[in-house]
Amino acid sequence: MTLPRGLSTRRLLGLDRSGPPPPETREGEPLNPWTIPNGIGFARLALLPVFLVSALGSGDGRTALAATLYAVVAGTDYLDGLVARLTGQYSRLGTLLDPLVDRLLVLAGIVVTWHFELLPRWALAILAARELFMLLMTRFALSRGVELNVNWLGRIGVFPTMFALWFAQVSVSWVAEAFLYLGLAFTLAATVLYVREGLQAMRDEKTPSSST
Repeated sequence: MTLPRGLSTRRLLGLDRSGPPPPETREGEPLNPWTIPNGIGFARLALLPVFLVSALGSGDGRTALAATLYAVVAGTDYLDGLVARLTGQYSRLGTLLDPLVDRLLVLAGIVVTWHFELLPRWALAILAARELFMLLMTRFALSRGVELNVNWLGRIGVFPTMFALWFAQVSVSWVAEAFLYLGLAFTLAATVLYVREGLQAMRDEKTPSSST
């Protein structure tokens, strides 16, 4: 497959994120919802209530259908960004939608694993509090005109967290716990960086630039 001009394999795979974000994704740009990557995001979002109904309606939270739905939504997390880079269909909505769906997926997994006690509830409570905090903090930052860019710790932490919640649904308990603690370590560290970045951005906003 021939890549579009100027798109390297590393950039296509999301390994090279140097340079500014695409101009279409910046604050103030049109949402532009009708793109292929956003279509993937909408499909992921639509599958979440189906997953919850299937999982919570089971006797123990461990059904093939629910686990498959969770795996599909989690597995396509990477796909929308890949398609956006491949087609050049960037959008402001895509930038907001992808992390929102990821957080809602984690929260949905927490609801199921908490309800059936598939993972330690104290760890799930910390994870849920972190995800809710990030939703609120992101909303607050956007209202102040501050954009919180996803950091590498946050990107890395998504995968063990999602794997933990999925493994718990397919009866691999000890692996699920190990991934849960690993995911917590990454996501909590990422949260510290997000808070620091947000506070610094707000301080910079209040400080008048000196004229030369």
